Amino acid sequence: MELKSMEASHETGASTASGYPVLLIILLGLVAIVWGLFGSYEPMLVPIIVGALVLAFFSSGFYMLQPNQAAVITLFGSYRGTDRSHGLRWVWPWMGRKKISARANNIHSDRIKINDLRGNPIEIACNVVWRVRDTAQASFDVDDYREFVNIQIEAGLRTVGSRHPYDDIEEGETTLRGDGDQVNAELLTELNERLKVAGIVVDEAGLTHLAYAPEIAGAMLRRQQAEAVIAARAKLVLGAVSMVEMALAKLSEDGIVHLDDERRAAMVSNLMVVLCGERDTQPIVNTGTLYNH
Repeated sequence: MELKSMEASHETGASTASGYPVLLIILLGLVAIVWGLFGSYEPMLVPIIVGALVLAFFSSGFYMLQPNQAAVITLFGSYRGTDRSHGLRWVWPWMGRKKISARANNIHSDRIKINDLRGNPIEIACNVVWRVRDTAQASFDVDDYREFVNIQIEAGLRTVGSRHPYDDIEEGETTLRGDGDQVNAELLTELNERLKVAGIVVDEAGLTHLAYAPEIAGAMLRRQQAEAVIAARAKLVLGAVSMVEMALAKLSEDGIVHLDDERRAAMVSNLMVVLCGERDTQPIVNTGTLYNH
């Protein structure tokens, strides 16, 4: 048996009125009631009571909207549109009004523990700026849109965090630590895709915390230090080889000394020791020869 997909709601404009003309009419009605009660010799109590009840009934149709605030109008459970006009508004008293803020909301998620692409446990958190785009979807397509946003932010963060490794081992690999802009853009796309069912749009999303979990932080720090030492050594060796090549080429070019293969090898060995050694070298005066006679 196939489940039918839920039909998405769509926001439409509501048929409401400005509250100021209605307020003026009600005030005139109150003046008429007061005059009829105190200004006439024989006040007609029944019409006055009925008029007061009518005015009180129609006064319940007032509501106030601030800028970037909307009111979802319903009639006996049926959606009748959304009013986004700020100020004093009025609608028929038998119609329901539910106010929804259309302002930007900022959420800083809790730190959650997930496994990255290589299975390493990491701690991650993000900051998200979101707002309601479609008030009908936010009201009728999800039960509690704010709770829905919180849950989907955590789910989206877990999904994006598990797609990439924390740090790079292979060249050209997208990582959480090294490619922040790309990861943030992917998180923004993921959250917008998840929250569109609730009429929510995400304007900004970005990681605010990223670290290895405490149980492996020490081991990963030693690995990073070892990688840094290896990279520095590799760069040092390449530079030393380049300097040796320049030294030998300069000696041969200027004719300062003519070196055979054995002497060239000895000079290369000595220069590499000097350039790649961690300690300062001690000069030694050689008074002999490389050749034994």
